[in-house]
Amino acid sequence: MRSDQRELRAASTRLAVQFAAIIVALFVILGAVVYFVVSAGQNESAHRALGDASMVDSVHDAPRDLLVTVVTPEGRDSSPNLPAGLPDEAALQDVVQNGGSRLETVVAGGQTYLTQTDVRRGKVVQISYGLGEQQEELARLLVALVVSGLIATVAAAGIGLLLARRSMRPMSEALALQRRFVADAGHELRTPLTLLSTRAQLLRRRLVSGDATVSDADVRDGLDEIVDDSRALTEIVEDLLTAADPRQSAQAEGVDIGSLAAVVARSAEGRAHDRGITISTRAVDDAVVTGAPVSLRRLIVALVDNALDHAGARVGIDVTASRDEVVLTVSDDGPGFADEERAFDRFASSRTTGGTDGHERHYGLGLALVAEVVDRHGGTVSAAGAAGGGAEVMVRLPRAKAAE
Repeated sequence: MRSDQRELRAASTRLAVQFAAIIVALFVILGAVVYFVVSAGQNESAHRALGDASMVDSVHDAPRDLLVTVVTPEGRDSSPNLPAGLPDEAALQDVVQNGGSRLETVVAGGQTYLTQTDVRRGKVVQISYGLGEQQEELARLLVALVVSGLIATVAAAGIGLLLARRSMRPMSEALALQRRFVADAGHELRTPLTLLSTRAQLLRRRLVSGDATVSDADVRDGLDEIVDDSRALTEIVEDLLTAADPRQSAQAEGVDIGSLAAVVARSAEGRAHDRGITISTRAVDDAVVTGAPVSLRRLIVALVDNALDHAGARVGIDVTASRDEVVLTVSDDGPGFADEERAFDRFASSRTTGGTDGHERHYGLGLALVAEVVDRHGGTVSAAGAAGGGAEVMVRLPRAKAAE
């Protein structure tokens, strides 16, 4: 079960990583588009600024954000405080000698300038537009995109992990329910199947041996017992399916716990006799509860089987009733519980070593199934050491209203 949980957690992590990777890829594409659009817009703005200054042919007519150099036959005039690298002498000489127009990007004074050089009304004019603010804006945009991408990655991973675990939870519950049903079915059907097989083999052996003392009535009785055992198996399977599917509920009816305990005790007498154990039963009249007879029978059988597996010489079944509840107590003179708090955990055997030798392997399911049946019937169950040694399990169930 722990390995299943690890696999589900690993699957959830993989889904979260994949979800985060998809979000990051989409964010990178979106960021690239935004960066390209902003960069293209800034480039267009710079060219438009130079275009708007197409009529400028004097340093004094230039806007503040433009740097102008004018070359005339009389000399040269430039905007004040030109950075080192402006004007672009190569472009000026080329236009002076060959005419035409040149548009270049020049780095001067640690900044980038878009520079246009052409001839205007007999003058060679070079206009430079600084791109420093645009580059800073692009840098800030890039930092914002990177930070947002990191935040989006962490958020996408967290949300993806949360959604993945929520989506995996039904699968985990279904897997746990499947394992639980298989374990419960194996535990509950083992004894009835063994009994059914034993009766069928005994009947077959008596028939094959040709024993003249075997009458038709004996055969009918044996077949009736096999049919009854088969019906009991069917009821157990149906009850297990009902317990495994929360959408279903078994039909409830009045069940006398005292009478049912007596029936279970009689069916266990053969097993108890083989182990040298005495079963005593005490029950008050009219100890009726409302519930599923098959489930309640499973409950008592599990308690008696658990007591027989650990008892030294005695198992006691006591049924008492008050106005509001029926109390079923199954005790034994075995070694008791090593850990009473974990007595009803699944796959955890809390009984110390001892009791009758030769009993079947324990899977730690009997008392866990008892707790589930009790919970379905609105009762409580507890385990404790019995007076004078041994152990006892006490089940409290609401008494049927009709019995008050």
